[in-house]
Amino acid sequence: MGELISIIVMATAIGMDAFSVSLGLGMQRIRLKRIAFIGIIIGLFHIIMPFLGIVVGKFISAQIGDWTLLAGGLLLFGIGAHMLFSAFNREEKKVTRTTGIGLIILGLSVSIDSFSVGLSLGLSGMKTALMLIAFGLASMVLTWIGMLIGRKVHGILGAYGEILGGSILCGFGLYILF
Repeated sequence: MGELISIIVMATAIGMDAFSVSLGLGMQRIRLKRIAFIGIIIGLFHIIMPFLGIVVGKFISAQIGDWTLLAGGLLLFGIGAHMLFSAFNREEKKVTRTTGIGLIILGLSVSIDSFSVGLSLGLSGMKTALMLIAFGLASMVLTWIGMLIGRKVHGILGAYGEILGGSILCGFGLYILF
């Protein structure tokens, strides 16, 4: 049960980047059907990217042996720290196109962090299928929530969501290390 809670919290932390980006997207008055589709695409990218990271992480794990747990913890902490610092150094980014190649670029850009997290999870040996499903579902739901809130609120929560997600990842990195 404790591992399931850890997985849910980590998936939520991973989805916070998608949440913060979707707040801005929601202010573009996108139709509800399009919001649903965007959330599904972002959720799929949050399954594919960590899966690729896990595959690479398992390969690296076989190469570096006993150092994998240390490397995984350091990597999670580093990703969390990067999210924290980028939340404070945020420049206004405009993502106006949510169709075609623009949607693919959006999905890739918000899920690139999850590749690194997947890499560290591949190094630490956590349950792969459960993690991937949790990452995808959490990102999809957080994208929907962010876009719906973005329709009502004007970008106040964006940086705070990323700060929370970064703090959680730092915490998990420290937990693995110690």
